[in-house]
Amino acid sequence: MTTSTKKKGNVRVLTRISSIALFFILFAFIFAKFVSPYDPTELAVAPPFSSPSWAHFFGTDELGRDSFSRSLYGGRITVLISILAATVALFLGTIWGFAAGIFKGWLDEVLMRTADAMMAIPALLFALVCISGLGASFVSLTLVAGILLSPSTARMARSALLVEISTDYFTAGIASGLSRWKLIWNEVMPNVASQLLVQFSINAASAVMLEAALSFIGLGVQPPSASLGTLILQGYAKIYNSYWYVLFPSLLVVLIILLFNAIAENMRISMESDKSSS
Repeated sequence: MTTSTKKKGNVRVLTRISSIALFFILFAFIFAKFVSPYDPTELAVAPPFSSPSWAHFFGTDELGRDSFSRSLYGGRITVLISILAATVALFLGTIWGFAAGIFKGWLDEVLMRTADAMMAIPALLFALVCISGLGASFVSLTLVAGILLSPSTARMARSALLVEISTDYFTAGIASGLSRWKLIWNEVMPNVASQLLVQFSINAASAVMLEAALSFIGLGVQPPSASLGTLILQGYAKIYNSYWYVLFPSLLVVLIILLFNAIAENMRISMESDKSSS
């Protein structure tokens, strides 16, 4: 067995482990109604600020609500925002990057300089300005995160497109009379799909971090809904007396980000291994 074959096998194992772990977390979030032992809004299920126990895995909050149940429901909102934002970024960024790569010239220059300018602005500052104007809500948070993440997707999509249209198969297709748009849709898109999936996973991780940061400063989803970032904000004031109140939602945020990034990194390494072996 060669080194590259062994490396490819290790990458696939890591990808599967990360994917399975993320699947179980997402499953618990999506089916929180059936997984959570308590209603997240039920008051006084135990004394306020009870420490973690078998009855209450993450303890309870200041109103005696079960923190484990609240984390499951909060995680569902956080992950939903991240996936929707990554989808928005993938859609906008792909169109953006492909338009720049296809038309080139002044349009390419304008689109890419716009992307550079947006990426130069600190993401949190940009989001603060936008959400302050739009108002803090699930929809505004999703749209702002998606728009913020689209420039990096656009740069990746443009780069991938330029590589593909410079290949012999694309040149031969154009020479044989095939439509450029048909070639891009039927040949280029399938070839760059794996790179787009890697970018999607990276964007999802970034959206989780952005959502948690904005919620922590009070610009996330508003009550009665609560995301993981909101739970971290609520628990921060009690961190010295009831550290578990903020610890477990924070760990969930970190774990979700790590899993999304692990999947993206392992897919990238797998693609590089496939290219080197071909």
